[in-house]
Formats: sequence, structure tokens, C-alpha cells
Amino acid sequence: MDERVVEAVLLAAELIPPGRVASYGDLAELVGTGPRQVGSVMRVYGGSVCWWRVTSSYGDLPAHLREEARARWAQEGVLWKRNGLGCRIAEYRADLPALAAAYDAAVADQGSSTGSVTA
Repeated sequence: MDERVVEAVLLAAELIPPGRVASYGDLAELVGTGPRQVGSVMRVYGGSVCWWRVTSSYGDLPAHLREEARARWAQEGVLWKRNGLGCRIAEYRADLPALAAAYDAAVADQGSSTGSVTA
């Protein structure tokens, strides 16, 4: 896996505010890669960041993460959908323009000339 993509995805995930979520596709668009690559990065390296804030486009989490995410979302005020698969993403999605601005600022602070990577 491309190290630049891994770092970009993990940085973007860390910038999602508490009580908010972003989809794999949201992060993919932000860092310039695909949703599947974001999912792969989160599966392999996501344990070091706030993984519970990264969901499917429906606001759902993988089955094996739901139990641990339940406590974290409760602390952050995120409510589960009735089906128990995740949250209503329309209600909890991060402010994407603000997330993009925070990501661009973080990347600029790291001395990079661009906020996106290509995979």
C-alpha cells in the first residue's frame, strides 16, 4: 500500500470532529484516492485513529466493529439507526467543506504543496 495514501487517509480520519462521521467516499474525495483504498487503509492501519468516525455511505460500520463503536458513539452523542448497523449519516456527517479546509491546513503545515494523493 502506498505510504502517502496511508498517511493522507489517517490524517483525514483524525480531523473528523467528535460526534461526526465521514464516509469512505468522503475521505477518498478529500485525499484523492478511491473509497476501497480508504477502506483498506482503515482496515489495516485504522486502529491508531478514530476509526469509528469513518463509515459506509449509509453510515454503517463493519459488523466486527459495531460493539466497540457503540460505546464511543455514545460518548460522542451519535445515535444508532434502528437496524443497529450504524448511524444516520445525513444527521451526523461532518461539515465536508470545513473538513477539507482543516485537511488542507494540516497538509500545508507538513510542508506539502498539495492536499491530494493519487493512487
